[in-house]
Amino acid sequence: MIQLNKVAITQMKSSSLADLQTWLSLYKTNRMKRLFSFLIGIFVTNILLAQTENYKIAIDNFQANYNDEKSDEIFNSFSFDKQNQINGLFMKPYEGTKEIANNTVNALNNYPKEIAETIFSKSKNFPINTQLSIAIIQNGKTEYYGIINEDDSIKPIENQRNIFEIGSITKVFTSTVLALLVEDKKVKLTDEINAYYPFLFKDNIKLNFESLANHTSGLPRLPENIELTDESNPYKDYGKKEIDEYLKNLMKLDSKTYTYSNLGAGLLGYTLGLSQKTSFQKLLQQKVFTKYKMKNSFTSSQNLESKLVKGLDENGNTVTNWDFDALFGGGGILSTTEDLAKFANAQFNPKNKELALTRKPTTDIGNNMKIGLGWHILKTESSKDLIWHNGGTGGYSSSMAVNVKEKTAVIILSNVSNINSTIDNLCFALMNLTNKK
Repeated sequence: MIQLNKVAITQMKSSSLADLQTWLSLYKTNRMKRLFSFLIGIFVTNILLAQTENYKIAIDNFQANYNDEKSDEIFNSFSFDKQNQINGLFMKPYEGTKEIANNTVNALNNYPKEIAETIFSKSKNFPINTQLSIAIIQNGKTEYYGIINEDDSIKPIENQRNIFEIGSITKVFTSTVLALLVEDKKVKLTDEINAYYPFLFKDNIKLNFESLANHTSGLPRLPENIELTDESNPYKDYGKKEIDEYLKNLMKLDSKTYTYSNLGAGLLGYTLGLSQKTSFQKLLQQKVFTKYKMKNSFTSSQNLESKLVKGLDENGNTVTNWDFDALFGGGGILSTTEDLAKFANAQFNPKNKELALTRKPTTDIGNNMKIGLGWHILKTESSKDLIWHNGGTGGYSSSMAVNVKEKTAVIILSNVSNINSTIDNLCFALMNLTNKK
């Protein structure tokens, strides 16, 4: 059974929270940004150092509410002063999750019993019209398990060729483009990106490709000059003008240890495009989608018609798709489980040296977790190595885990936002099943 130790779980949750925070901050504006910056700090610090009992209660409350995707309850557990600054925590003891009667029917009779029960147990509380598209790779075969929640039933549906936003799993593909260019000797991991810009960066800061791919550049999660006024499509208007302004006049770095950064990954993709005198979106199509025969992967939601599964918020309301400009490399790809399964299977081919490069550890994040180029590398309690990433946008959540040595993988795409913890749990639960003989 896959069980990560406490430090690894903490790091996984902070990574998931990074995607969650991207759009939660849109709804709570600057107040929510300050909250989550503070929240992450006390969450990680107190889990690791186990300080006072009162803080332990606060952390337990956070962990329970986060696992149940109750962002409003997390927000309301803090008090603010007249300047909207956090000045305290409400230390009300956690009362536990109340069981809600659920009459949803498991109609997955055609699926293997253990897989059907595992999928149903995690998906029965999702909104009406939720779809999950799941690929499981084992024993040299790829099996697909699609579900839809309709008519009070979790039903099977063939959706492995239907298109979902994959969110931050995009970062793995951005790093794959980098690795391909490294293998072609067109760039080096240690090359500074500054050479591709006709101006000096603020304070003459230097950034290299590897630090952007493994989140050690010191860049923040988002640039301070991104306008989050359009909650439904936050990255659409962040283009060349904005990224140049940030690099020239606004950039400042934090600690150059692991700090998850959508900005860093977006900047990586944008710069790779500049390095080859094209857009990153075109480079991605040429270098990755074509190479791995990913015929149903796209850089825009336009003109996808009925193939596109409409995204939902956590209450089941239809939301608009996200559009990306300069920061596309951080989360802009739309794809299918069939295409992602092709990419996962390509990881098992030793001839794909560029993929091996992305899986090579570059820095330790914490006990039993490292990061390569894009991929998070997890060590299970049975000493198995998994590469993993998840993603979340305004209407989608996703998770992908691969065991290269055993040639197994699980890919899950969903059309509901803010359910990352459940999707991750399902992903690892299904990975556990691949280990059974």
